[in-house]
Amino acid sequence: MPELQRWLADAAATAAVGEALGRVVEAGDVIALVGDLGAGKTGFARGLASGAGVAADEVQSPTFALVHEYRGRVIVAHADLYRLEHERELDAIGWDDVAGRRDAVVVIEWADRFPSRLPRDHLQVTLTHGDGPDGRGLAAAATGPRSSQLLAAWTAALAPRPG
Repeated sequence: MPELQRWLADAAATAAVGEALGRVVEAGDVIALVGDLGAGKTGFARGLASGAGVAADEVQSPTFALVHEYRGRVIVAHADLYRLEHERELDAIGWDDVAGRRDAVVVIEWADRFPSRLPRDHLQVTLTHGDGPDGRGLAAAATGPRSSQLLAAWTAALAPRPG
């Protein structure tokens, strides 16, 4: 499957690559965010939402509400699975309806908590802590045809523009 890898110097760079992805997402896309606490998942999601036309200051971590919805060029449904301990809790919040939305981009923080409940075709973005205090690594992988198209569009959006 296609992949993308990047070194991100700081939180602003993390938000910027998220914003580039936000400019190319379409309703029905699913973005699975993976990474340790403090690796930049919420900052990336905030950047993605901004690229999708949502005011960046509207976006907050949905840790307690589990799912927030934002309206921009496309609807962004931002989910956070951190506080869930058991897969059955997904059923209580109507997870299959959230993850299967065709009218929104679904961004899922802590997506690795319940990988069997992710849609088959999603873009997985993994953020890791780097050597410095603010740096981090990003690795993205597509898991199906639509996420492969999305990854290609995102990679093109990140390419340096000639002069």
